[in-house]
Amino acid sequence: MSKSLQTAVVEAVLREAADEGLTQAKDARIAGRVSRDLIAQAKARTGLRSDTELLEFALANVALEDRFAATFRAVRGTVEPDLDLGF
Repeated sequence: MSKSLQTAVVEAVLREAADEGLTQAKDARIAGRVSRDLIAQAKARTGLRSDTELLEFALANVALEDRFAATFRAVRGTVEPDLDLGF
């Protein structure tokens, strides 16, 4: 995944979480012990720098409903068959 696409995904997830009201209140604290390598790899893949942002993104990914399958089915057949997709 390209860096700009990764950034767009992160921003979209965090925006949707905000739109759902999931990130308004900062009234809870979470702590845990995890591998430094896991944190470093996750930050590298997301472009996020702080542990708080990374944790918020990870939790938002879990909390938000994944509508990919339903959306994919809903748009099935809506792309013109002769559209040149470049591959």
